Amino acid sequence: MITWPDRTDAHRPITLTATGGIDRAAHHRLDEAWLAAAWSHPTTRCFVVSGGQVLIEDTGDGRAELVTMPSFDAPLTEAHRYFLGVDGDGVRYFALQKDTLPGRMDDAARPAGLREAGALLSERDAQLMVHAVALENWQRMHRFCSRCGERTVIAAAGHIRRCPACGAEHYPRTDPAVIMLVTDAEDRALLGRQVHWPRGRFSTLAGFVEPGESIEQAVVREAGEEVGVTIGEVEYVASQPWPFPSSLMLGFVARATSTEIRVDGEEIEEARWFSRDELRAAFASGEVLPPSGISIAARLIELWYGEPLPRP
Repeated sequence: MITWPDRTDAHRPITLTATGGIDRAAHHRLDEAWLAAAWSHPTTRCFVVSGGQVLIEDTGDGRAELVTMPSFDAPLTEAHRYFLGVDGDGVRYFALQKDTLPGRMDDAARPAGLREAGALLSERDAQLMVHAVALENWQRMHRFCSRCGERTVIAAAGHIRRCPACGAEHYPRTDPAVIMLVTDAEDRALLGRQVHWPRGRFSTLAGFVEPGESIEQAVVREAGEEVGVTIGEVEYVASQPWPFPSSLMLGFVARATSTEIRVDGEEIEEARWFSRDELRAAFASGEVLPPSGISIAARLIELWYGEPLPRP
């Protein structure tokens, strides 16, 4: 087992993973009578999702909240109304997929994507947004049957698309991807910079799981392909939904058995080994910029680093 000394905040929830008290109540998705009653209930709340964005409103304390509305104030949309779940108070939540976000008379609300809003919203609002954005991405990209080509129809409150021609059912796609913090025998961390990232931005290695491959095998393969490092021990840490557009990030720590770096030049342009002191100095000088605060990459690095990373 790969172990380090006790780390601060190591067990706090990873951003976008806490349920926020929302029960997805999947057993109601095929119950049209229940869904109709839930939609018409006076406490039901809904919000619009469009192009991966929702409306949020700043709260004045550095945080934000999701702008929701009663169902009777919602813009009309029958086909693209997605049931998201029920909170502890019995409030039902729906997302409405529209081509544009609605305007706001008071100008207090503003559009935001998940990368920005995920770090600002409460656990409840973040979970609702993750669910809605993931469904919207899938719905927009999978409108036709992959078996016969017929246009499909939405069912199960947005969680199934059915083909009226051949009867096939299609479910939301999730692409597994591994993301790993690699360390060596000297307890240095290996961080890389992708070719399209700004100068100085470093993070963990990552890549998609291939057909017929275990997630542990994917860690070994990706490290070898991207930076030429051989991996020995691999240990699973946690997962994180990442609907950009449809990934599930599977977080690992891994121990390298070689240290020579040979970047592939296609995905990774630069990679370096860092001691904790070297990384701290690089952060302080601005030579290295940390990964996004909502990404599980930041948490994996923090487990080794021993303290929260500076905010990018």
